[in-house]
Amino acid sequence: MRHPALLWIIALLLIVALVSCSETSAPEVLTTTTILADVAHNVAGERLAVESLLPAGVDPHSYQPSPQDTARISSSQVLIVNGAGYEHFLEALLENAGGERALIEASAGLRLGDDPHFWLDPNLVVTYVENIRAGLVQFDPEGEEIYQSNARAYITQLEDLDVWINEQVVQIPPERRLLVTNHEAFGYFSERYGFTIVGTVIESFSSDASPSARQMAALIDQIREQDAPAIFLDASDNPALAEQIAAETGVKVVTDLHLESLTEGPPAATYIDMMKYNVTQIVAALK
Repeated sequence: MRHPALLWIIALLLIVALVSCSETSAPEVLTTTTILADVAHNVAGERLAVESLLPAGVDPHSYQPSPQDTARISSSQVLIVNGAGYEHFLEALLENAGGERALIEASAGLRLGDDPHFWLDPNLVVTYVENIRAGLVQFDPEGEEIYQSNARAYITQLEDLDVWINEQVVQIPPERRLLVTNHEAFGYFSERYGFTIVGTVIESFSSDASPSARQMAALIDQIREQDAPAIFLDASDNPALAEQIAAETGVKVVTDLHLESLTEGPPAATYIDMMKYNVTQIVAALK
C-alpha cells in the first residue's frame, strides 16, 4: 500500500510542474521601453507576459546595449518598438539576435514630423494601442476578444487623461505657456495643449548631443525676449548647461520630469501616472 504522504508529495510535484510549464510556455512580448511595456500590458492583460528591454530610468537616446539584450530579443516571440527612428540602438541587436519574431511598430501611421516622442500626447498613444492590439490579434488570434476589450477600456482612460491635462493647463495664463526643454521632445504635447516652445538647450530630438556656444547664446536671448519662467529637464538629463543658462537669465530649472522612461514605483510607475506627474510639475512652475 502506498504511503499517503508520498502520494501528496507526488501530487504537489505534478502541480508545480504543470504551473512551471504553463509559465514558461506563455508567449513573451518584449518592448524596447518601459512606456511601451505599460501600454502593451494594458492591451495584453494577463494573457501575455510583457517585459521591457530597457530598465526603468534609462534614457534610450544614450543607451548602450549588452549581450544579454541580444539574448532577450532572440528568445522573444513579439517585439514592440516605438519606431520613427527612436531606437537607434536596435538595428545591431536585431542582426545579432537572429531568429524570427512578430514585430509591432507602435507609431505606425504617425508621421507628423521628425519628432519621435508621440507618446507625450495621449491622443497619439491611442494609435499605439490600436497598432499593438492589431499586432497581438495577428500573433494570437484566440485572444482577440481580450485584446479588443482591454484596448477599448484603455483608450477610454487615455481620453480621460486628455481631458484632465486640459483642465490643468487652463490654470496657466496663456502668456506663460512657454516651454524651454533640454532637447526637442515636447512638439506634440505643445501642439495639443497650446504651449509655445521657446527653445531647447540641445537642438536635437536626442539628448545625446551637445550645443554650440552660438546656440547657447541664442537660447539665452530667446528666454529673455519671451520672459520664459523655467527650463524643464528629464530626470536623466545632465543639468549643468541648463543651470548655466539659469544663472544668466534667472529662470528656475525643473529637473525631475519623466519623458523617456517610467520609474520603479511612484511618481511615474505607469504611462498615465507619468503624464499626470509631468503636467503637475509644468503647471506648478508656470502658473
